[in-house]
Amino acid sequence: MSPKHSEHIRLFIPGPVEVRAEILEAQAEWMIGHRSSAFAELYARLQPKLQQSFFTRNPVYVYTSSGTGIWESASRCAVRDNRKILHLTCGAFSERWAEVSEWNGKQVDVLAVEWGQPNSPEQLAEALRRTEYDAVAAVMNETSTGVRNPIEAYAEVLADYPDTLFLVDVVSAYMGDKVPTDEWGIDVCLTSTQKAFALPPGMAFGAVSSAVLERAKQVKNRGYYFDVLEIDRHHQKNNTPATPPIALMYAADRQLDDILDEGLDNRFARHQRMQQMAHEWVERAGFELYSAPGYHSVTVSNVRNTRGIDVGALNSFLKKRSMMISNGYGKLKDKAFRIAHMGDTQPEDLEVLFAAMDDYLAQEG
Repeated sequence: MSPKHSEHIRLFIPGPVEVRAEILEAQAEWMIGHRSSAFAELYARLQPKLQQSFFTRNPVYVYTSSGTGIWESASRCAVRDNRKILHLTCGAFSERWAEVSEWNGKQVDVLAVEWGQPNSPEQLAEALRRTEYDAVAAVMNETSTGVRNPIEAYAEVLADYPDTLFLVDVVSAYMGDKVPTDEWGIDVCLTSTQKAFALPPGMAFGAVSSAVLERAKQVKNRGYYFDVLEIDRHHQKNNTPATPPIALMYAADRQLDDILDEGLDNRFARHQRMQQMAHEWVERAGFELYSAPGYHSVTVSNVRNTRGIDVGALNSFLKKRSMMISNGYGKLKDKAFRIAHMGDTQPEDLEVLFAAMDDYLAQEG
């Protein structure tokens, strides 16, 4: 049965994003046992497509969690008890990952910059010259600020530190911005399904290197649910340690087929076009981008509320036209608003959104 379109609000928020009816319906396959051969076939069918989308030869594990679960997995399994992890923070989510490491008992150093700015590779290089780290953790696409960090530049710096693992959150970048995991030497490349991959929330993917598995063997308290060694042991049998999100895996199977049919390069080009459209609207409407020039996200535009509009009233207006954007996150509430242009959203969808936003601004004067 199709979703109730009469009650549908089209989402232009940075997650959960708009999900196509075909993907929602793909979840309605008959249920199977997760220890059955049918499930093993489903798991195995996903694997090469996931590896292609991550541009990796590493295994891509399936997690029954949001991306936060893989934060915990990476922090616990990639950092030894007597060693340190360096977190690059530039917004709410990168800061939260640093907190996760602390709450899991790790020794944490933080390299912080002002919200809206990227972490610079020069700062990273200086930090690595001063201190030895088991791992460096960074967020590619900081959803709270609209900043796209230069992960490829960090990779060049880390190439001189082969014993320092590179952990990267690509949650709101994956499938909207190219993430060449192996080329950049990423040891844990993590994402979740409710962003540019355009599935409902509840599942996450992590491409994990053999170096992480070797490191994990030296960590005593890895937990169970997110222990990469336990996950890998089951992965070898096309399975998971605990009950997986089977319905979401069916949806992912369909979505991966559709994405590969569209073509990865075509998908990335569409996202770049939508980013350009958003930036053109921001300038035309008299606003400014919150993110620093040269470091704008491809998938979400964080707009500085320079005109002092009532963001809540704007969203109330948009909802009457069956659309919704996002307010600023955390301390940026009402000081900014965010427009997601990711997933299966099309340029023509943005044209409708921007026309409606123009109508609201015109009535406000």
